[in-house]
Amino acid sequence: MTDSVANAHWAEQRERGSFLGMKLTAIAVRVLGRRAVTPVIRLVVLYFFVTGRAARRNVADYQRRLAAWSGRRDLFPRSRAVFAQYLAFGECMLDRFDVWRGKLRLSSVDMDDPDGVREALIAGGRGQLLVCTHLGNLDVCRAMAELGEGVALNVLMHLPNAAHFNRLLGESGDRRLRLMHVGDLDTAAMLDLSQRLERGEWIAIAGDRVPAHGGRTVDADFLGSAAPFPQGPWLMAAMLRCPVNLVCCLKHDGRYRIHLRRFDDAAGWDRGRRDTIIASSVARYAGWLAAHCLQAPLQWFNFHPYWQPANGGSHAD
Repeated sequence: MTDSVANAHWAEQRERGSFLGMKLTAIAVRVLGRRAVTPVIRLVVLYFFVTGRAARRNVADYQRRLAAWSGRRDLFPRSRAVFAQYLAFGECMLDRFDVWRGKLRLSSVDMDDPDGVREALIAGGRGQLLVCTHLGNLDVCRAMAELGEGVALNVLMHLPNAAHFNRLLGESGDRRLRLMHVGDLDTAAMLDLSQRLERGEWIAIAGDRVPAHGGRTVDADFLGSAAPFPQGPWLMAAMLRCPVNLVCCLKHDGRYRIHLRRFDDAAGWDRGRRDTIIASSVARYAGWLAAHCLQAPLQWFNFHPYWQPANGGSHAD
C-alpha cells in the first residue's frame, strides 16, 4: 500500500472484505457455534495483518504514543504487540456476532455508572445524547437499547464506510435501533431528531471520527500530541440543547463493562461562547478517551492515521 493511500482520509477508503463473507461468517457462528468459528476468524485477522502494511504502521504509532504518554512500557506485549491488537479486534468481531444474535444480556454485562445515566435512560422523559468512541465494542449502542428496556436509540454513523456491518445489523430486525448517516444531517434531519428527543428517544454519535468533507474540527491534546476531533457531536448538543453523556464498552477479564458518565447539559451553554465551550468539551472528551485507552490499551480499534501525518516510525511486529 502506498503512503498516499495510507494517509487518505478514513472515510474515503473502501471497506475491506465482502458482505457475503461476513454474512456467511454470521451464519457459521449461529449454526456451528463460536468455538468452531474462532480459528477461521483468526486466519482472517492474520490475512488483514499481513496485507495491511499501512494499518500496522498506524496501530504501532498509537501504541508508541500511549506508552510514551503514560510512561508505562508494560501496556503491550514485548513481542508481536501490533498483532495482539489485531487478535483483540477479531475477538471483538465474534462478540459483535453475539450482539447481533441477541446473546448480549444484562446478566453478561457489568455497569460502571456512578452518575445514574442508565436510570435516566429507563425513567423516560426527554431523550439525551450519548457520545461514544471506537475504543472497545462499538455495538454497545445495541446493548444500550436492550439494557434500556425498550428505549429507542438513534445511532448516527458513517453508513457508507461500514455498509457491510450495518446490513447485517439491519437484518436482525430490532426496531428499537435506527441508523442514520451523519452526512444526511440537514435542517430537516435535525428537526426530526429534536422531535425524537421530545418523544423520549436517545441519540448516539461517535466523538472520535473526523468528517471526510468540509466537517468542522478542533485540535485537542490526545496522548501527548494534537489530534483533530469532530465538532459535530458538540454542535448537535448545542442545537438540540440536551444533556450529554459519554459511553464506551470495554472488555475486562472476559466480561464487557459499559462505562457511562454524565458530561454536561447543553441547555445551559451560552450561545455567545459556543466555540470556546466546544473546544473545552473536545479537550475533556479527549482526556476521557485517553484515560480509557489506558484501561484497555489493545481495544483501540482504529486502523487509520489518527494524528496527521502519522509519524510513529515503529515496527509493525
